[in-house]
Amino acid sequence: MSERFLYTSVNDPLAQPLFDGLEQEYEHRYADVQGRIGGTAREELLRYPAEAFVAPVGAFVLLLRDGQAISGGAFMPHRDPDTAEFKRIWTLPGLRRQGIARRVLQELEEQARRQGYHRVFLTTGFRQPEAVGLYLTHGYTALFDLQADPETVAHLPFEKHLGAAPPIAVAEPAQRRGVAA
Repeated sequence: MSERFLYTSVNDPLAQPLFDGLEQEYEHRYADVQGRIGGTAREELLRYPAEAFVAPVGAFVLLLRDGQAISGGAFMPHRDPDTAEFKRIWTLPGLRRQGIARRVLQELEEQARRQGYHRVFLTTGFRQPEAVGLYLTHGYTALFDLQADPETVAHLPFEKHLGAAPPIAVAEPAQRRGVAA
């Protein structure tokens, strides 16, 4: 079994099974409140153009296992130039509770740092306690009252301040050519 991250486009055919599953899950969890929360799952998935998730301002990553997408996520610029907004972090249902979403979240954070972001903002739905748990245990701060009934909050916002990106070591010219100084 081989796993690797692939930075690609939201239009990549490899991503389609994830988006189909995400849409089905949103429809299942929120069908009775679509009007209150802003429309259908399909409308939410199509809300942002593919270009929003492209470097240098965004990213879209898939975690592939043996060439098949098992999880993924994305980010785009938020309201200020220092903040990335994470979107669409999702793992295939049969593979949950294995730390896969955590790995995708960490990868997105590292990429956001590399692209110069210092803060992450994200929201999750009020009927996604698994996501709330993931964010809280991964150092995110809830920007809502955790004691409130989630059904009354609807969109649950979180933030996390990122540390500086580790410096990239650049070899001296003589070392790059294999010449001793």
